[in-house]
Amino acid sequence: MNAPLQALRPIQPLPDQLISQIAAGEVVERPAAVVKELLENALDAGASTIFIRLEQGGVKRIAITDDGRGIAPEQMPLALARHATSKIASLTDLEHVATLGFRGEALASIASVALLTLTTRTVEAAHAWQLDGATATAAIPSSGALGTTVDVQDLYFNTPARRKFLKSEQTEFGHCAEVVRRIALSRPDVTFSLTHNGRTVDHWGVAEIAKRSAQILGAEFAAARLHLDETAGAVRLHGFAGLPTAAKARGDAQYFYVNGRFVRDKLLTHAVRAAYQDVLHGERFPAYVLALEIDPSQVDVNVHPSKIEVRFRDSRSIHQFVFHAVSRALAQTSATAFGSAPAPQATPSAAMPWRREQQGSFAAAFAGAPVANPGGGFGRPAGVAQTLADYGALFSTEVTGGAPSLAGSMPPSRPMPSEEYPLGFALAQLHGVFILAQNAQGLVIVDMHAAHERILYEQLKDALDGDAMQVQAMLIPVTFHADAVEVGTVEEHAATLQTLGFDIAVLSPHTLAVRAVPALLRNADAQSLARDVLRDVREFGGSRVLLEQRNALLGTLACHTAVRANRNLAIPEMNALLRQMENTERADQCNHGRPTWVQLGHGDLDKLFMRGQ
Repeated sequence: MNAPLQALRPIQPLPDQLISQIAAGEVVERPAAVVKELLENALDAGASTIFIRLEQGGVKRIAITDDGRGIAPEQMPLALARHATSKIASLTDLEHVATLGFRGEALASIASVALLTLTTRTVEAAHAWQLDGATATAAIPSSGALGTTVDVQDLYFNTPARRKFLKSEQTEFGHCAEVVRRIALSRPDVTFSLTHNGRTVDHWGVAEIAKRSAQILGAEFAAARLHLDETAGAVRLHGFAGLPTAAKARGDAQYFYVNGRFVRDKLLTHAVRAAYQDVLHGERFPAYVLALEIDPSQVDVNVHPSKIEVRFRDSRSIHQFVFHAVSRALAQTSATAFGSAPAPQATPSAAMPWRREQQGSFAAAFAGAPVANPGGGFGRPAGVAQTLADYGALFSTEVTGGAPSLAGSMPPSRPMPSEEYPLGFALAQLHGVFILAQNAQGLVIVDMHAAHERILYEQLKDALDGDAMQVQAMLIPVTFHADAVEVGTVEEHAATLQTLGFDIAVLSPHTLAVRAVPALLRNADAQSLARDVLRDVREFGGSRVLLEQRNALLGTLACHTAVRANRNLAIPEMNALLRQMENTERADQCNHGRPTWVQLGHGDLDKLFMRGQ
């Protein structure tokens, strides 16, 4: 039964207090939102040290003190007024925002739903000044050091309905602490101290980003991360990407910043996820701390009240830049890091160098087609070894240490382990599944099927990417009903679709026809594939769907072609496999994201046998 309509009142302007409370509903969602706005103001003021004091999860009190520039006493009432700011003055300023805050409504919104006291002192002032509440018209003398303290008490005291939606004290504190962590990660040059109910919870002094990220994300992340720093024109991406083996069950260790601002942007998340897509196991989530620096005029930060979303002027280029930068970082693994000692559990050092390759075009990611063979199905492109025996011929007995028997006995002259070969040299085979090798750090255990699978998979991808995109024309075009957005996408992104190997025609305002698809995916459902690709192209400027489907096919081929378990390998064959791993990108994981090898160092072996204890 429908509720009766409320009687309409005459149109009238809203009171300023109510306007501020409505705005507070967007800006001050919970105590954590207050912490975020005040911390951003402190950083914009040039603070080098910030103290955050919380009581009862921030509901009872939020007090943030900084040592920034402070506010002149005559401007303090304006600081609490709606839409008053020192950070922008024109549309040009808005289009080139370089500060974290700029709307000029945070303090006014907070003051409308809480008891707010502002205490501040500039370097020119003889003493501090204090202003109580949003209705005060003039500041009064007070005591205080250089900088500003914003003291917010009894949040939502005048809007009890909103207060009822808050969670438990510990939950609200958890959200506040996460906001502090996000901002502290972006500014390792600033000291942050967080207390809750009088107890110090976190304190981070000025440090390098490597140390700050280790402090916040933990030692596990610090031991399993890759450093990356790439530039393309005026765009730079730098930070740390966690190794696939350190992926988590939840996506709570993903920090992305655009010009110093923490964002949750689906385009950037999609680009990073695509880079990890064939090295993650199951539904795991990678950990990363990445910062994108871009001309402020090329990104719109004014698309969401909480400023957590952004919009790029050239979203496709940004997506591809991030995707390729992270992909190249992940392509370098412990096994391929010649001259670098692999850390325990195959986790390379954060400072490990990685190869810089030419950034491929968007089409290159999907280029290539299957090589026909008389027996039907996918043939093996040129350059892909048939078996491990093919690899053995590539290495002389000087490297393998002589020709051993097939029974797995030791070669007459085994070479000494060296840093030149991170995976060392084979000792024996265990149960027809694992290769045991000795390197400079200790014992290496290799899953030979998983390792060979990754080698073949990467070779198949390289072989296909080296050819021009081949398409398969449909004998009978597949037509389907489409909405206006899909039709518009075909018309607007025709060139991109053609680059991806698609020929999609508009037959009517509500009908599309698929006339050609990439040859590699000719057996896929054309309608579903086209819809997925149109969605990706519309949202991200490209399609992860094609890459995933292509890689799934190649992964299946590699899996069935790789050396099977319980096959006895000779020592030269084992060594040949180790050398191939050292020259194969992403060799630390198989196609399904599982590790291909682990390292047991001398210390690990000593512990197993209680040596030195």
